[in-house]
Amino acid sequence: MNDTQKDKFQFVEYSAEAAERIGYSDYSYWKSVFQNFFKKKSAVVMAGVFFALVIFSFIALKIGKYDYAHAQIMANSSLAFSKPNSEFWFGTDNLGRDYWCQVWYAAQVSIKLALIVAAGECVIGVIIGCIWGYVRSLDRIFTEIYNVINNIPIIIYMTLAALVFGQSFRNMAIAMIAFGWLVMARNVRNLVLMYRDREYNLASRCLGTPVWRILIKNIFPYLISVVILRLALSIPQTIALESTLSYLGLGLDVNTPSLGILLRNARNYFLQYPYLLIFPAVIVSLITITFYLVGNAFSDAADPRNHV
Repeated sequence: MNDTQKDKFQFVEYSAEAAERIGYSDYSYWKSVFQNFFKKKSAVVMAGVFFALVIFSFIALKIGKYDYAHAQIMANSSLAFSKPNSEFWFGTDNLGRDYWCQVWYAAQVSIKLALIVAAGECVIGVIIGCIWGYVRSLDRIFTEIYNVINNIPIIIYMTLAALVFGQSFRNMAIAMIAFGWLVMARNVRNLVLMYRDREYNLASRCLGTPVWRILIKNIFPYLISVVILRLALSIPQTIALESTLSYLGLGLDVNTPSLGILLRNARNYFLQYPYLLIFPAVIVSLITITFYLVGNAFSDAADPRNHV
């Protein structure tokens, strides 16, 4: 190498601080999740629709001419089946009660029930699913429990719960959670079985890492997308199940209005007075569609394999 070529090169001193700065990454899992989610405009719009629906359910009761309690007391048979007008924005029901306040009050009850049930199913399903998939000695026991419960239609469990414990908001929420965690637990269990014996988990166990830390740090990030998807799908499924049970007379008690009860009450009149069915049905449909689209989009965004 001649002198001219030597002048083009120089030794660089090693700096630990500079090396650490170069190797630093500002990657954040949840930041990446939301960045991926906001790229899907249709899902963002649907999420906005749902939140607007929830917020408006509270505003609607404030701007309406009648509140729910007043409408129950002031039932007037002479006003029965009044079509939507300037006085009664959604018309009146068969007893002459304002339908606007009933629909939005029922929407609050149904959404509250769905969120509570979804959260309960998520917590119980994830805990049982992790134990079921990670502890091999318990696999047979949980599998048999799953098979016994899953082979009987859930509507039978809900019917027995309604007949034995009574029809109330609390009883229905507890019964739905008690028999609704199966799908979440099965999905979590299958994923835990896939990841429990990966090399990095074997290395962690050899180093004495506690089981709970392996589950939370090494395995749970791969479960988030499935958990979010099941959580999102559980909400419209809960509302649909409640509507079905109420339609059959096995849902909430008559003093606790819900969208299902309004649909049940409308079944005898909707041919002559279709607005009694249309308004609650539209809200149920909006909740179902929005959560399906948002749940799928957020599930894809939460999958670590989709992060760069």
